[in-house]
Amino acid sequence: MPFSPLGKGFLTGAIDDKTTLAKNDFRNIVPRFSQAARQANLALVELLGTIAARKRATRAQVTLAWLIAQKPRIVPIPGTTKVHRLEENVGAANVALNAVDLSEIAAALSRIKVEGDRYPAALEANIDR
Repeated sequence: MPFSPLGKGFLTGAIDDKTTLAKNDFRNIVPRFSQAARQANLALVELLGTIAARKRATRAQVTLAWLIAQKPRIVPIPGTTKVHRLEENVGAANVALNAVDLSEIAAALSRIKVEGDRYPAALEANIDR
């Protein structure tokens, strides 16, 4: 089960390298949310936006549809406190990614090195894989 499948909001396009996070926002201590990492990782967000526009979907829906397309037993569970985001996320089930879309995403993932660790080292050490 993918945890935080929308990259803590980053893959939705709602956060970029110029976004200022609230002082108490957990992402402030996450290496992947440093300004440099966000800037480096924007290429993937831009690709998701291109595919989303083609599919008349959102980046979040394309991201979730991609996860679902990986294996039938993968069930992404994005967290939200907003009904409209829940409805958007459920809409991912109606986004059909074809072989071209999947190849485009795979090619991007092979050439884009995701910058920044997922968690600070002290927290990463507690994750059981």
